[in-house]
Formats: sequence, C-alpha cells, structure tokens
Amino acid sequence: MNIAAIYELFLAHPNVTTDTRKITEGAIFFALKGPNFNGNNFAANALAQGAAYCICDEKQPTNDHRIIYTDDVLTTLQAIAKHHRQQFNIPFIAITGSNGKTTTKELVHAVLSEHYKCYTTVGNLNNHIGVPLTILSIKKDAEIAIIEMGANHQKEIESYCTYTLPTHGLITNCGKAHLEGFGGVEGVRKGKGELFKYLASNNGTAIINTDLDYLVPMSAGIKNIVTYGTQNGRITGFVKNDAHFVEVSINHNETLQSIHTQLAGGYNIANILSAVCIGKLFNVPDEKIKNALEHYTPSNSRSQIIIKDTNTIILDAYNANPSSMKAAIENFAHMEGNKKVVIIGGMMELGEDSVAEHTAIIKLLQKYHWYHVVLAGKDYVNVPETYLKFDDASAIANWYHQQQFENTHILIKGSRAMAMEKVLG
Repeated sequence: MNIAAIYELFLAHPNVTTDTRKITEGAIFFALKGPNFNGNNFAANALAQGAAYCICDEKQPTNDHRIIYTDDVLTTLQAIAKHHRQQFNIPFIAITGSNGKTTTKELVHAVLSEHYKCYTTVGNLNNHIGVPLTILSIKKDAEIAIIEMGANHQKEIESYCTYTLPTHGLITNCGKAHLEGFGGVEGVRKGKGELFKYLASNNGTAIINTDLDYLVPMSAGIKNIVTYGTQNGRITGFVKNDAHFVEVSINHNETLQSIHTQLAGGYNIANILSAVCIGKLFNVPDEKIKNALEHYTPSNSRSQIIIKDTNTIILDAYNANPSSMKAAIENFAHMEGNKKVVIIGGMMELGEDSVAEHTAIIKLLQKYHWYHVVLAGKDYVNVPETYLKFDDASAIANWYHQQQFENTHILIKGSRAMAMEKVLG
C-alpha cells in the first residue's frame, strides 16, 4: 500500500501510536523495531486491544486485512508525517539547541497559544520517532505549530527538516552536550546548524540570540533574521530580580517592563526573551505575552521551585550537560539563602571528555561555600573529603530523608538517566 493510501486510513483513524500499552479504540499501530524490541511481535495484541490497523514490515502468522505491510515501518511513519505536514500552509517553528530547548518550546507555545490555535511537541518527543508523531498530532484547525528537535549526532536535525519542513527556526545555544556523538563542540555547532542550513535553502526565518556570537556566522545565507538578546536585537531585556523566581523587563516597553515568571534561574532570560521575540513576530498583543509568561508553570523537573515545609528546592533534573550544570551551580550560588545543599548527578554522553568535564564541575563547586555537596556518578573523581558521594539517586534519597533539613535551599540536578528526582522520594 502506498503512502497516499495509508494517509487516507490515517484521516479516518487519526490516532497513531507505537506503544501497545497506549492503544485506544480505532488507533493505528506502527510496529517499530529497535535494538531491544520488535513491534511486529505485538501486532496481533494491538488489534485485539482495538487498533483499527497495524503497519508492519515483517510477515505475521495471520491474513488479517487490518495488517498493512511496508518495507520499513519507521520510514513509512516519517513519510506519512511529511505528507500530513504538506497539507498545512502555516508557520512551522523548529526549536533545537543543547540547553533550554524544551523550556523555550513551552514558553513559546504558551505565548502563541494566547492568540492562535497552536500545536507543539508533547513532553520530550523530539527524536526520530517523536517528531513525526508530533506532526501527526496536529489537527486541521492549527494556525501555528512548534516542533522541538533533539539530536545527539550530525545529520539528525537535517533528517528531521526533510519531513518537518520548518518555516522558522531557533537554536537556543550550542553547548557541551552529546559530545561523544557530535565529536566535540564544533561538531555540536555543525549538527545544530543543520536547521539554519535548511532555512537558508528554503527562504526560512531564523530567530537568533545576539548574545551568542557564534550564531551569526551559523546563520549565513538566511535572508530573514529576527534577533533578541540582553544587549542587541529587535527585542532586548534584562533580569530585574532572580533571588527567587525570575523577574525580567523588556526594554522600551511599558507593558512588559515587569514580567514575574515562575522560573528558577537567571539563565532563563534567553528562553524568556525568545518567547517574547516570537510573540512579537507573530503580533501577539503585549498583554497576552505577559499573561502567558507569568502563568507558565514549569513541570517535569525543569527549573521547578518546590516549597516543602521550610525548605526551598530547585528541581532541575530533567537533563544535564557541562554547560547547563555550570549555569545551574553559578545561579544557585548567587541566590539568597545561607544554608545551601547541592545534590548533583552525573552527565551522560560526554565520551572521552567525561572525567575532565566532571572534574571541572568539582572545581567550580569548590569556589563556593556549601552546607553540603552530594554527588552521584562514577565519573566524579578526586572528590574532596567534605563532599559526599553515592552510587545513584536512590542511595542519596536514603541519606536525604535522614537529614530532616529545615530552612534550607537545595539544588537537585543531573542527567535524565540519573533520575535525580528520586532524591525527593
């Protein structure tokens, strides 16, 4: 069956899933394969649970007409997503970067949703499976779409662009993330820059943070550029207060001269400015921009501030790399509070740079006075005797609950694989 024919089935059954645990009546199940699983083995189960059709690439022991065969299920999923994308003549904003892309995506979505019917990536469905699933979740009433793109190697963003067909793009930054896959910081810039390369070739628009000078040469060839930053740009602003929640002000704008967010960390200024910039680009009224940013509440362990009894906890355990870890520690060091506890986990996918980068974090921590420093991860070496080290977050949790902290500020951060939110139980 060709793509157009499968797409007609999708229009009749617009609920797509790759997980039999999430089957709903009338869904289409795409039987993906991976190193540790084979969706083809669950096709019969999917149909029994109510799936309307199953897309498979391995012969099944039944002649059920609801099983549709293709050469490769993943390629078919992405092709259907492209076909669906081509039905829309609306802005598609792609967001990628080493740090802050999910928070930026959420803030931009909050702002645009105040004025438009806006669809975006749910959670972190930002990979080769999540991106096409996100596209297929966009309904006919969409006026704007925001697609988050994650990547850990070169050519990945390029591939996403072939079926996302973005009209606008934003790179939050190019930091020390996924160094093993990208082959160093220059490799990160080249990989993330694939988004700008696509925009340059397709008359797209780039939204650029002028505080990051490397983004300027990366955007060479793009005719349509919109800028923001703390010093220069169409939209500029600054942090008025970050002792607790971040308060920002937009220059030369009376309505937006004071935006009280619910985000922790002054480093979020770039994420906030990008949302203001995109809001203004699409003519969202200032009052709606302000309302969106002030009512956005972070979740999923991203820059969350949790008040528990007399303690203030900053939970930023969704992800971590050397760039974001450094920013989080420095921000925490400058926050108000006399009794501070730092609890951090290891950083993943750093390859041969891992020990050096973890050692650099230790040296950074030693610049400040802490009530406690608690570490988890095998790559933390040469740890000072005054610091505590555990194997994992579960072990730290046992220690943490024994301390019965009061009037304490606590930072919890680490890569997703470390699951540092377990510290709180």
